[in-house]
Amino acid sequence: MMQDWFKQAKLGIFIHWGIYAVKGVGESWSFYHGSISYEDYMAQCEGFTAKNYDPEAWAELFKRAGARYAVLTTKHHDGVALWDTKQNDLSVVKKTPAGRDLIAPYVEALRKNDLKVGLYYSHLDWSHPDYATIYRPDEREKQDILQKNRFTHPSGPEDPEAWERFLQFHRAQLEELLTNFGPVDLLWFDGDWERSSEQWRFPELRRWFDENYPNTILNSRMWGLGDYATPEQGIPVVPPKGPWEYCVTMNNSWGYQPRDTQYKSPEMIIWMFCETIGLGGNMLLDIGPMEDGTIPPEEVERLEKLGEFIRGNEEAIYPTTAGLPRGHFYGPTTLSQDRSTIYLFQFGKPQGPIPVKGIRNKIKHISVLKSGAELEYKKLGGAPWLNIPGILWIDLPQEHCESPATVIKLELEGELDLYREEGAVITDNE
Repeated sequence: MMQDWFKQAKLGIFIHWGIYAVKGVGESWSFYHGSISYEDYMAQCEGFTAKNYDPEAWAELFKRAGARYAVLTTKHHDGVALWDTKQNDLSVVKKTPAGRDLIAPYVEALRKNDLKVGLYYSHLDWSHPDYATIYRPDEREKQDILQKNRFTHPSGPEDPEAWERFLQFHRAQLEELLTNFGPVDLLWFDGDWERSSEQWRFPELRRWFDENYPNTILNSRMWGLGDYATPEQGIPVVPPKGPWEYCVTMNNSWGYQPRDTQYKSPEMIIWMFCETIGLGGNMLLDIGPMEDGTIPPEEVERLEKLGEFIRGNEEAIYPTTAGLPRGHFYGPTTLSQDRSTIYLFQFGKPQGPIPVKGIRNKIKHISVLKSGAELEYKKLGGAPWLNIPGILWIDLPQEHCESPATVIKLELEGELDLYREEGAVITDNE
């Protein structure tokens, strides 16, 4: 069930951490696509130590970054659990030198720092012997094609009994996550696509959550039965209907891959954040810790820079709603909850007055949010007798510009009254 805190969270931290960090290979997909053998992939268990894992330091960093929640991969598609699951032996507790549960201290650290607790869980499990036992209904005639990957589909006839055993395993692990660590604020599901909603029995699972864990938010990856949408890697041009979250990596990889040096700059990340909240979403920004639990310095730097920006402009972020529709201002915007103040995120130094279209309200005051510097403005054109507003032109002198973005506070008389019509031919100029 959707909770109010999520609607104002704005920023969460996604954490992809697992044995794949040992060799710095792609999480699960690397063996699925054959870039590394399954045997070599699982051999990484021997090198996963978590020796420098400091969840308290993680949580403090996330809080400085401005995040309100975090989501940790408790089990990716490889099936390796980061907690002491009783459902099988495939966990970092039993199979790695780490030798201990890694979820409980993470949860404790988040709560200590007033951050909401999110846990990622993959529905599918490419290591479980009972997973690749059944086909999706629309795939029964394509068995020759599907047999190319042994982790996904049965090599012979379907085995419904094995699938029933897997569903029991799936539900039992979920119950462990929901009961072993206290209240879970958010469950971030993944991996629903390989089976139908009916095969997963998602309607039944949804009812179980509603009856037993009504305060736990579920993402959309249960064939649309979750509480919010999760677009990845590309900011929507048109935002999803309802609550949503933009999931994005700092480079091109979810987990730790030292060969991937294509990091987005801090300025790019701040721009993506502003774009996302301007469209009414949250940004779930990903990090990939090393096998020992150390967060790479490039990622720490970007989290710190984002936090500096958020702290300097907090009023424009918490609490606000989606801003002006596209076309009114050439950049992200947010709107105060009483709809009487618009916040304009101006990236770079303008080459002249900044235009804002369609504001019917009288203007009370315009200033730079962070410094308080008052800005001059004028409204030119329009046809007030037809309720057609002129264009608002705001002067932003270069000495008042901030890096990477200047947030302009535009205070209105009354609640925002926005002109959204097609225009008209003016036949009477009096």
